[in-house]
Amino acid sequence: MSYFATLGLTKEPFSTSPDPDFFYHSVSHETALKRLEIAIRLRRGLSLILGDVGTGKTTLSRALLQTFKDEQEYIFHMILDPSHKSEFQFLLSLVKMFGISSEFNSTLDFKEALQKYLFQKGVDENKTIILLIDEGQKISMENLEVLRMLLNYETNEYKLLQLVIMAQVELLPRVTRVRNFMDRVSLKYTINPLSEEEVKDLIFFRLKAAGYCFENNIFTNESIGLIYRHTSGYPRKISILCHDALELAVMKERSVVDRDIIEELICERQEYAR
Repeated sequence: MSYFATLGLTKEPFSTSPDPDFFYHSVSHETALKRLEIAIRLRRGLSLILGDVGTGKTTLSRALLQTFKDEQEYIFHMILDPSHKSEFQFLLSLVKMFGISSEFNSTLDFKEALQKYLFQKGVDENKTIILLIDEGQKISMENLEVLRMLLNYETNEYKLLQLVIMAQVELLPRVTRVRNFMDRVSLKYTINPLSEEEVKDLIFFRLKAAGYCFENNIFTNESIGLIYRHTSGYPRKISILCHDALELAVMKERSVVDRDIIEELICERQEYAR
């Protein structure tokens, strides 16, 4: 019998891919999502979302895209890896991403083309341009200055570029060293790990999103308590541990994930870490 059929599922519930259908609306994640939506709709400019590795920033970014998917006046562009080595390379990537003719010879040409593009889209066509940068802690100081420059383009009422940076907390002390950068932050929010109750809700939510249709959770309360303590409430760690637990349960022909299964997995990981 297949893995899915054994568990009564139609798809993988604990993938670490950023599927918005599996985005769990914890208090922290829901707050971040709603505040981002408001900031973008009001064209406030720069939003900075911070969080440790595995707190769900990338999945949050996909959920944000999903929020605006049917609204043609919002144009999203996403940078998954902003670690460009030079200002020229970074500007070239932006010009290509925005669909601007890239037959230019200097960074000044790029900047003028970007300014023209933002005014054309934002003023003449009344579009809202959003640049969403994941892994923002990889942005160089030089390219942070480029982003600061782009945020200078505005009308009397609103910013022409809506910039959303998702980053690890280590970015914060660096951006404070860029002159006038923090002054442009309209939203700064830090995503927190989940509480134990939210871990329980997350697990059941993901199971149901994957087709599970029974009232009882596959995971016992004791196993969930162990999962919470071992992962400290970090969504990525929870997903990895829960996937391994379901796999082990199927191999052992168990119908539930109990404390013993989680303890066995934790012991295995501790052995590997030595």
